[in-house]
Amino acid sequence: MSSRPVSVANRTIVLTNLEKIFWPGGLTKAHLIKYYTDIAPVLLPHIYNRPLVMKRYPDGINGESFYQKECPDYAPDWIETFPVRHSRKVINYVVCNDLATLLWLANLGCIEVHSWLSTVDHIDCPDMAVMDLDPAEGATFQDVLQVALLVRRALAAFDLRSWVKTSGASGVHLFIPIQPEYSFQEVTRAMKYIALLVQRAHPGRTTLERAISKRKGKVYLDYLQNGRGKTMVFPYSLRPLPGATLSAPLLWKEVETLDVDPVRFNINTIFKRMEEYGDLFSDLLVLKQSMGGLMDAMLKDEPVVYSHGREAGAGSDVVF
Repeated sequence: MSSRPVSVANRTIVLTNLEKIFWPGGLTKAHLIKYYTDIAPVLLPHIYNRPLVMKRYPDGINGESFYQKECPDYAPDWIETFPVRHSRKVINYVVCNDLATLLWLANLGCIEVHSWLSTVDHIDCPDMAVMDLDPAEGATFQDVLQVALLVRRALAAFDLRSWVKTSGASGVHLFIPIQPEYSFQEVTRAMKYIALLVQRAHPGRTTLERAISKRKGKVYLDYLQNGRGKTMVFPYSLRPLPGATLSAPLLWKEVETLDVDPVRFNINTIFKRMEEYGDLFSDLLVLKQSMGGLMDAMLKDEPVVYSHGREAGAGSDVVF
C-alpha cells in the first residue's frame, strides 16, 4: 500500500493506504481524502470550534469500526484539542478548524463528521438544537418527510426557523440555530416538548417510544440527541453506506414535494448540486434564535406535560 506526504499550510501529513477500498464498487481511501479536501471550504465553518468524536473505519465500511473520543497520543502537536470534564474523567476532544486537521482525520479512516452541538466558547450551552427523525420498520421516507414538515410547523409556532437535511441514511435531521444561553438539559426538554406536541397531534404517524420493537410503522421523534456529550452527523458528512451517501441539506420546497431520495446525495453528486444551490445551511453560521417563547410556553404547560404520564400539554394552542 502506498503512502504519500502532503503539505497543507506548512503542516505535513503522511497519507497512507490510499488504494484501500472503503466502499463497495471501488471507492478508496483516496476518494475519501479527496472529498474532504474539496468540501472543506463549506464544511469547516459548520464545525468550527466544535469538539468532534471520531468514528473510525480503518478497513472501510465492511471492516470493523469504533468510536474514539480522546485525541490519540500520536497526534501531531499542531492538532487542536479541547478538554471537557465528564462525570468520571476529562476527555480531550479534537477540534477541527483547518484543512490539515480534516485530512489527518480522514487519513485515520474517519468517514463521518460527528460534532457537538456547542462550541468551545460556550461548551455547556448549545448553539444548535436538533430533531432526529428516524423511520421504524414499516415507515417510509415519505413518512419521514411529512413528519419533518409537522416539526417545522411546531417550531414556527414559537418563531423558530429550522433547516432540514438528509441523515445520509434513512432519516432526516432538523437543525435549529439558537443563542447559547440554555443548558443541554433545558434544550433537550424544549425539544421533547416539541416532539410531544407533534406526537399528540399525529399519534398514528409518530412515536417517542424508545423501544425499537414498539415503533413499528411510525417515525421516531428523537429529541434525546440534544443531550450533553451527544454528537450529530453534521452537514456534508459522508456516511458508511454503499454508494458513499452523505448528509445533504435540503430545500423545504423539496421536502414539500415528498419526492426526495437520500441515495441521490452522494460523493459523486453533491458538488453539482452545490453549483446550483450553494450551501443551503449557510444561514446557520450567522443566525442565532431566541428560544424564549418556546421556553415560556413549555414552563406554563409543564405541569400538564410531565405529570401523570400525559403526553402533551392540554393548554397548548399550537394547531397542526
